Amino acid sequence: MSITVASDPPFSHLARQANKLAEQMHKGYFSFSPIDTWTPSVNLYETATTYLVCVDLAGVDKEKLDVEVQENRLRLKGSRSVPSFDDVHEGQQPQRVRIHLMEIDHGSFSREVDLPADANREGISATYRNGMLWIEIPRSS
Repeated sequence: MSITVASDPPFSHLARQANKLAEQMHKGYFSFSPIDTWTPSVNLYETATTYLVCVDLAGVDKEKLDVEVQENRLRLKGSRSVPSFDDVHEGQQPQRVRIHLMEIDHGSFSREVDLPADANREGISATYRNGMLWIEIPRSS
């Protein structure tokens, strides 16, 4: 399978990195608010017959995912719990843990992706595997 990467505007990767750094600094100085949401990272791919959306949702329970199509947008919603030390040591006595750093996003999330004009909305399917949500959007004939 060959992969073609669409050219980004000059320095767009620097803008993405600067935004991510600003986000991390904001998280470091302000406490988490339950109304805050985070935005999962997305890769978009295209073949001759299909569009593919890959969403990084490591640690999210499949049952806590909501995928819907509204108008010309694909909307993803859900939530991820705070990773717990007790999850690794099931069945053992819970231990007191001091947190030194929390960079893994948790809580509610949402993400929207515009659907291409030739997307077959009725043929959309999704697969969740290894923490990645793959959404396949066939092109209309």
